[in-house]
Amino acid sequence: MGGAGADDTAADHGLADHVSAADHVFAVRSSRDRFTGRVFSVVSDEVAMPGGGAAVRDYVRHVGAVGVVAIDDVGRVALVRQYRHPVRRQMWELPAGLIDVAGEDLPAAARRELAEEADLVAERIDLLVDLHTSPGCSNEMIRIFLARDLAPVPDHDRHDRRDEEAQMQVRLVDVDEAVRMVLVGEITNAAAVAGLLAAARARDLGWTSLRAATEPVPR
Repeated sequence: MGGAGADDTAADHGLADHVSAADHVFAVRSSRDRFTGRVFSVVSDEVAMPGGGAAVRDYVRHVGAVGVVAIDDVGRVALVRQYRHPVRRQMWELPAGLIDVAGEDLPAAARRELAEEADLVAERIDLLVDLHTSPGCSNEMIRIFLARDLAPVPDHDRHDRRDEEAQMQVRLVDVDEAVRMVLVGEITNAAAVAGLLAAARARDLGWTSLRAATEPVPR
């Protein structure tokens, strides 16, 4: 009996240590900007670790972004293809862009990017999914919306695409075909992967999983 009690006590201590570590506050003791650009900054933080020590963590501080899964009346999704220099390749993606217009709310940003990149406007827009694209090295978060009841942007209002966007291709692809492209590795952009899979699931649930476009961003 005494041995069992000792084991129970040891187990209790182990649980207590685990809970204590889980409750640890990773306070930032100091912070240093190593690079500052228009889209992102590179930061080094000294962070308090469990047990009393500290460690330096380098990461990218990003302005954030929005993306749009735009589905037409026959179940096709708008995909855009553009060059991404860090990976040296053309990639199929969702219409998406930075949160970089002062005073613009996220649904409005999504509508703007949809018009600029896919030449589409949407009568209806809902919140589909939130995504941290690479939390091991960046705080970037992208909010992905579902856009429906689509119509083309009038010719005189079409966006003048420049730089990488000058060669951007736009294609309407059946949602199930887009999911196939994800699963065979033809679409690897994180936001596109998450958005397309989430949209296919939401469709299969009769769109009951959608949230209001104006729902606050989680902190």
